[in-house]
Amino acid sequence: MTYALKKLLTSSLAMVAVLTLTAVFPGLSAAGPRKNADSTTDRAPKGDAQVRLRYAVAYSGYRSGQHPGQGEDGVYPTEEQVLEDLRILTRDFNFGLIRLYDSGEHARTVLKVIREHQLPLKVMSGIWLSAEISNHQGCPWLDERIPDEVLEKNKKENKLEIDRGIKLANEYQDVVIAVSVGNEALVSWTDHKVDVDKVIKYVKKVKRSISQRVTVAENFAWWAESGKPLARELDFITVHSYPIWAERDIDEALAFTAGNIEKVREALSGVELIIGEVGWTTTASEFGDRASEENQRTYFKEVTEWAAKMNVTVFWFEAFDEDWKGDPNNPNGAEKHFGLFTIDRKPKLVMQELYPDLK
Repeated sequence: MTYALKKLLTSSLAMVAVLTLTAVFPGLSAAGPRKNADSTTDRAPKGDAQVRLRYAVAYSGYRSGQHPGQGEDGVYPTEEQVLEDLRILTRDFNFGLIRLYDSGEHARTVLKVIREHQLPLKVMSGIWLSAEISNHQGCPWLDERIPDEVLEKNKKENKLEIDRGIKLANEYQDVVIAVSVGNEALVSWTDHKVDVDKVIKYVKKVKRSISQRVTVAENFAWWAESGKPLARELDFITVHSYPIWAERDIDEALAFTAGNIEKVREALSGVELIIGEVGWTTTASEFGDRASEENQRTYFKEVTEWAAKMNVTVFWFEAFDEDWKGDPNNPNGAEKHFGLFTIDRKPKLVMQELYPDLK
């Protein structure tokens, strides 16, 4: 980014908000309504600057010793820690859009920090749906049936989570541009399965209650095979693609992801979509040498260039490593190491050109 362009952008945070929005979610105004959309898309700068504005990333700020939970069970990042993270991401306008996954304490802190510090950042917020069906026969890591009393408790919690998500979206209309209802709650291998008709019911309630656009995030295969009834109810769909989990090498990765998206487009013709998760872990006992910072950098570069040509929004998974994820007895588990930055907020190889001073 040239000094002149950087100075121009810095002089008008309001303009940055519009440019970021229209570059990553064409047709959305600053508050992200479904109707009467802003028509300022042609203001987006061309070339490299437009690509830069498309950087979007999944954000979860849990550091060592922290983890999500319900009520007093969770240990959450402080406002100061969240501010540090978001200042890293928004520095030089590198990232303009983040994705959150639930509507709990951490999400509220993130939205509060963005507004109070006037950060040039928009959010696709999330509503987490816990298991309402025991998928012990389909999920490889569920060893036994989820007790009925737990499922009933989850159903009640999901209703409360829906209400929390609606409240946050309405309270932070200047920050939240879209809301995702559920994340991988429908795919065959999930450990938090919810019936698709129930998800549709939740979606309809959210759409009646907020002005922002509403989506659901799912694995590409589920969308291609089973997604039509749900897609009809949504403003756009959110698709996930992970070549490394599908045992693809780095030289096959982009073709795999592009092929996934093509399958979804063929199955759901005319449906607007974004990519809600792609990523490449840098350490993984599951994947051997395929997990590396070099391969992460390669995949990030290839996906970013492809997305710019295809004019599709892509959220990279994820901003920072999180050591609470996966098997607590395996520090080298893949899920802990998908970040563009380490858990200590040091840039991995893919980010070192943008953040040389943080190495």
